[in-house]
Amino acid sequence: MKLSSIVCGSLLAGMANAWLPAADKIRGVNLGGLFIVEPWMMSDEWNAMGCGGTQSEFDCVLRLGQAGANTAFQAHWNRWITQDDINQIKSLGLNTIRIPVGYWIMESLIDSSEHFPRGGFQYLERVCGWAKAAGLYVIIDLHGAPGAQDPQQPFTGQYAPSSGFYGDYNYERAYKFLEWITNIIHTNSNFWSTGTVQLVNEPERPSPSSLVQTYYHTAFTRIRAVEAKLGTARADFVHIQMMNNKWGSGDPNANLPDKYFAFYDDHHYVKWSDVAANRDAYMRHSCHDDRSGNTPVVTGEWSLSVNDSAEWGSMTITAGDAVAWYRKWWGAQVLSYEKIYGWIFWNWKVNWINGRNDWRWGYQSAVAAGVIPTNPLDVYSWNVCAGF
Repeated sequence: MKLSSIVCGSLLAGMANAWLPAADKIRGVNLGGLFIVEPWMMSDEWNAMGCGGTQSEFDCVLRLGQAGANTAFQAHWNRWITQDDINQIKSLGLNTIRIPVGYWIMESLIDSSEHFPRGGFQYLERVCGWAKAAGLYVIIDLHGAPGAQDPQQPFTGQYAPSSGFYGDYNYERAYKFLEWITNIIHTNSNFWSTGTVQLVNEPERPSPSSLVQTYYHTAFTRIRAVEAKLGTARADFVHIQMMNNKWGSGDPNANLPDKYFAFYDDHHYVKWSDVAANRDAYMRHSCHDDRSGNTPVVTGEWSLSVNDSAEWGSMTITAGDAVAWYRKWWGAQVLSYEKIYGWIFWNWKVNWINGRNDWRWGYQSAVAAGVIPTNPLDVYSWNVCAGF
């Protein structure tokens, strides 16, 4: 799965069985909520699963019991993302999906103190097969690391009181997950459009020095050892993705054995940036934003959500001109992220955030609302940054 330059300095051309040869940027969506449910963005679904009032997958499995949880989660996996979703993503001019997963999808890694749903791998295999058939590139992201890489964050799959990831026991479990998924990518035809594995999503900031000094180095080495054992051609190695230096968890290149097919992830939620909470400030920020740094880098998570202090002012989604303004701001962000290697919106699908259908977090619902166009390349004709 080769990440190679083409004429505009762009990427992912020439990938054996794993890319659209004419593509020049990553343009995609996250399938968040599929294999790690984040209750804040999908409360109807969480309630339908019988998990309402719990904070994470770990807590819901404890409530329902293993057998009941397996049934509830399998029903969720069947309905949250379907083949129609994958085909719609493709029809909207997108070429990439990022799939957040927890280490527990490799069920042999779950220890006796842990409570996670079982049976997820067959659904991961299915969605990757659909993506391959649709011609979509796939990034598999270790979103929930063993022991939790950040405390009190449901995106880790558990509402852990402290981060337990940064030590030998849980690093070893993560290495085993990465070896396992790398082997599958190279040997299971459903995964032949999967070209990137992300080592860990959003580690805490600052992270212990062992993240960049030990974990990244060893993970790189062990992934490449799997590929060497398989006899994988160097040009078909997976890309290995890490959070970029802007994230604040350390320099990802500090102790890598080499940087061949190293790839970087930039997350930029203006909602939590130091930007004045008004429309003009948001537009100026996005029109002049510089996301460069470690390269090649993609903005792998971003949204249209705004600072809480702006929710009930001019930036509320109930304003009469909300659709028109958010459409402009979406365009400004896209143009910013297309200056690097592209973008992956968070998220494809949401339901009922804070009691309403908030399309600022959901690409599918934002398209339906008229905020996001059916062809993202339309943005190049909009001139949204004029005057900013």
